[in-house]
Amino acid sequence: MAVDEPLSLDSLSLAERDAQTKREEAVTSASPMRLRMEKFVKEQQKEIVRALEEVDGSKFRVDEWHRKEGGGGITCVLQDGNVFEKAGVAVSVVYGTLPKPAIEKMRANHKNITGAGPVPDSLEFFAAGLSLVVHPSNPMAPTVHLNYRYFETSNPDGSTGAWWFGGGSDLTPCYLFEEDAIQFHKSLKDVCDAHNKDYFPRFKKWCDEYFYNKHRGESRGVGGIFFDDLDEELTDKESLFSFIQDGLKSFVSTYIPIINRRKDMPFTEKEKEWQQIRRGRYVEFNLVHDRGTAFGLHTPGARVESILMSLPLTAGWQYMYEPEPGSREEKLVDVLRNPREWV
Repeated sequence: MAVDEPLSLDSLSLAERDAQTKREEAVTSASPMRLRMEKFVKEQQKEIVRALEEVDGSKFRVDEWHRKEGGGGITCVLQDGNVFEKAGVAVSVVYGTLPKPAIEKMRANHKNITGAGPVPDSLEFFAAGLSLVVHPSNPMAPTVHLNYRYFETSNPDGSTGAWWFGGGSDLTPCYLFEEDAIQFHKSLKDVCDAHNKDYFPRFKKWCDEYFYNKHRGESRGVGGIFFDDLDEELTDKESLFSFIQDGLKSFVSTYIPIINRRKDMPFTEKEKEWQQIRRGRYVEFNLVHDRGTAFGLHTPGARVESILMSLPLTAGWQYMYEPEPGSREEKLVDVLRNPREWV
């Protein structure tokens, strides 16, 4: 009986090569960055879900999914919990092919994506990251968002082409407690300063500019850090991966004390209505301005439920609503229209 010849690595896609590598050997510090990033975000997802479950007392629903194009993900969602109206912690690992128009667009920020030669008709790519959004039930407790991600392209010979990291975290309260904003920013500043003193002021400003509802003339929240397209022009890959790791690891120790301070505070029906209005603004940003949402929805084989996991369970819009002068609601809006330096 004839025996099939084993496929050569040259005939395999990037996704198939990585799957074969993971079957044959453990992921170590010598493994390709894409495999190390995948392993890291999956480990952190478990840690964060465990911490949020401890606060809420309820369990997350865990959905593991696969893409026929390669990769997949794990989406963990808690809805109608004791503390969190909706919380989502998602890992995605995406293999795919960039068409020529997408390559040309990316080349504006990454000259090395195709080298000095002509733009090819397509390029294989890999993207992995962890995203989370937590919407507490209590309007005194702030919503938090976090995302850390890695992207790379693959050359025809299988070697890594262009690569970059992105990410950050930001806080979106309905009622402003300055000590929460200060603690949140101080934690992020400590992470940044441990790697580069220039990171925090640069990434804080980037966050204020990115999470901005242009049509409303106000920020989505009180800020944090945001960055994208960090590559060898800034520093080496290992240094950036270390920075990403420290940022993601800091989440539990940063947010859990804040939510524990606010989750049982008393509130009125009017304050709950204000929370719905602020969530409406959150939805507007995510669906109108957020590049990550747009990229996800336009990726072939997109898992829409995971991409829209960030949206709150409930939100509201009231025609021509304006907060009362001198109210706590107006105080928040003033900060959103005039971002502060919290540390």
